Amino acid sequence: MMATQIIEAAPSWLQEKLFLGMDFKNYVRSNLTPFNGVMALILIVGVPVMIYRIVYGLGPATNLSDYNPWGLWIGFDMLAGISVAAGGFCIATAVHIFGATEYRAFVRPALVGGTLGYFFAVVGLIFDLGRYYRIYFPFFVSPGPNSILFLVALSVALYLHCQFFEWCPAIFEWLKWKKLRDWWIKGTLGLTIFGVILTTGHQSALGALFLLMPTKLHPLWYSEYISLLFFVSAICGGITMVVIEGMISHRVFGDKLKHDDPGRFDRLTLGLGKAGAIVLLAYFFLKVLDLAHGNKWGFLLTPYGFWYLVEVLGFVVVPMLFMIYAYQNSNATMVRGASIAAAVGIILNRVNVAIVAFNWHLPWELRYVPSWMEITITITIIAMGLLTFRWIINRMPILSPHPEFPEEH
Repeated sequence: MMATQIIEAAPSWLQEKLFLGMDFKNYVRSNLTPFNGVMALILIVGVPVMIYRIVYGLGPATNLSDYNPWGLWIGFDMLAGISVAAGGFCIATAVHIFGATEYRAFVRPALVGGTLGYFFAVVGLIFDLGRYYRIYFPFFVSPGPNSILFLVALSVALYLHCQFFEWCPAIFEWLKWKKLRDWWIKGTLGLTIFGVILTTGHQSALGALFLLMPTKLHPLWYSEYISLLFFVSAICGGITMVVIEGMISHRVFGDKLKHDDPGRFDRLTLGLGKAGAIVLLAYFFLKVLDLAHGNKWGFLLTPYGFWYLVEVLGFVVVPMLFMIYAYQNSNATMVRGASIAAAVGIILNRVNVAIVAFNWHLPWELRYVPSWMEITITITIIAMGLLTFRWIINRMPILSPHPEFPEEH
């Protein structure tokens, strides 16, 4: 009597592409993890708050006012979010324009992180706009080519699409659209060059917005060089976030990086640390030049001056020195720690410019403090970004090569 051979059916397209080869029941069971539990709790609280803000407007949901029209969603979600989302620009430029091909494996994760960073920064902007449903007006109804805000909006919108187009080959590989992928990838260099132009424009233009506010922004943060300072610090933010993303990816998605040599990864991290130290040195030099040019030394002996020194010395000079030491002593772990500190410093600078040092002369009762709803929506947007990033990494050839396209890593 012959034994019956059971042949399992191949997974359907839906199971393969969306459910990681599992049926729906097992897929749901695999997602019952502590991390997903925390994310679910954030969404359960945050999504209703988002709906409340959309339905009832800015007044009931925020602490914004005529004195403080820009708050957490501009200072953190937009200014800080876009500055640390410059990793795609930095790595793609290094690889495709300057020929640093040894960093090719960092390109796709950086592009995904950058695209999502820009996208969710725009999501935060939508909540900040009183008439969010008119967000398309500057492009199709009433453009203002003489406005810095229009320049920022146009550049961010174009660059968001540009990064997505640079990321498209990974999507085509995931869908196994080989011909379209082969045709699309020919435009990589052109997209990268276009992205460099756009990034230079909007990163500096974000700083230029504050040139219009010399009486509202504290002299230590107000500068005629603020456009250049924003651009240089964004490069630092991009480099450090690539290091941070690499560190997290190797811990969380280690199964997808079995092909990667840990020694090689550490060497590349040290190279990024060296680049980060050079950019931080340039940024610090510009900060000192601004102090000297504006003769602002006296402000350093005030409460705002002490806070300014915490930002510059604690989160620019100290990470820079640690990166230099780490590179000289081949300590990749120290580079990662210094990168976290430097990224925090860039975020702190944007928050200081947009919130802490803004309207510094007003009495405390008129100063801006974000409402709990603003904070909740910001946390929810971050959670959505993390979930989206993980969803993409688990499915698409971002960290590990597709079997049919090994040359991409």
